[in-house]
Amino acid sequence: MAPDPNTAEFLTLVNAHQAMLRRICRLYCPDADDQQDLFQEIVLQLWRAFPRYEPRGAKISTWMYRIGLNVAVSDLRQRTRKPAPDRLNPQIIEVAQAPDLGSESGETAALYRAIEWLSEVEKAFVLLYLEEHTYEEMADILGITQNNVRVKMHRIQEKLRKIFSRSAQWN
Repeated sequence: MAPDPNTAEFLTLVNAHQAMLRRICRLYCPDADDQQDLFQEIVLQLWRAFPRYEPRGAKISTWMYRIGLNVAVSDLRQRTRKPAPDRLNPQIIEVAQAPDLGSESGETAALYRAIEWLSEVEKAFVLLYLEEHTYEEMADILGITQNNVRVKMHRIQEKLRKIFSRSAQWN
């Protein structure tokens, strides 16, 4: 039996953007097991939505970010784990169960600890900023204006500065 071309294309996309998806998981779940659960849920939701994906000028990474962030925020709100009712192709399950890409340095770990103090929406902004997306791309992914992105990023940066200054006082 020949492999399904949609499955091969999907696997290629997930593998190409796996690091991005794992960063979303790391940002929204401090626990490694929860990160893996969230990663699997994001892959499942991407698989379900994949047949309906139409570029319409947007990059595939924008579409994947939207789904990944929506799943992460929903998961954070619910915090209930349910077994996936759909059966996935074994190749897709293998990708979803792949280990994380590496360990974090002390500075990176400190940054993630500070980010944990942010709201779900603020975390999405920080993730996109750390991924070096332009404000135009961030606006497209988040569905808001570029000006709104600038204002929110400024406020988030100020909030993180305060968190870091408090953290420095504690140490």
